[in-house]
Amino acid sequence: VQLVESGGGLVQPGGSLRLSCAASGFTFSSYAMRWYRQAPGKERELVAGISSAVGSKDYADSVKGRFTISRDNAKNTVYLQMHNLIPEDTAVYYCYVRILLTSYWGQENQVTVSS
Repeated sequence: VQLVESGGGLVQPGGSLRLSCAASGFTFSSYAMRWYRQAPGKERELVAGISSAVGSKDYADSVKGRFTISRDNAKNTVYLQMHNLIPEDTAVYYCYVRILLTSYWGQENQVTVSS
């Protein structure tokens, strides 16, 4: 299983970024996918999740209305579109999948919101 992230970086407050997570090594369309983040000095938190089949989505209250999770099963990729970014969104972002009893994480993907 591999989860390869891209799209992080430095953005000004109010700006937008899109994170991508390309998956391989498993049947992508069969599994729910999630995005987590961890800010300095804080615990890792769930940001957004999307189910495998009907694509139902859920979000942390702190990002509702600003972030959108989506997936393209043909490309084995999950996305996190982030709008209206605020400094509190600064964190390392990870994509995540749980397959049976094993958790898999993407590599660190830094998002910094600063002027």
